[in-house]
Amino acid sequence: MLALPLLVSVGSIISIVVLVFLIAVIVGLIYLFGRLLAGLVINTILGLISIYAVNIIFGLGITITTITLILVAIFGVPAILIIVILKIVGITLP
Repeated sequence: MLALPLLVSVGSIISIVVLVFLIAVIVGLIYLFGRLLAGLVINTILGLISIYAVNIIFGLGITITTITLILVAIFGVPAILIIVILKIVGITLP
């Protein structure tokens, strides 16, 4: 019986498996980060449009500050409602 030589060692097979696993983990993290970033961008754009519409329709004069942008980007529509309620009550965000 003719024995064929082993062209690939066990160590290199393990290295390839680990490399494929790490690439899969990195691609998954990039995908999740991209989805999170896309959600924040969409919330921010919709929030700015909503604040602009509220300012035009009701004349509240809500200023767009860094704090307002961060709140709207993270929390979306509920943050807009809270900002509007605070403005009606007389509390303005810095």
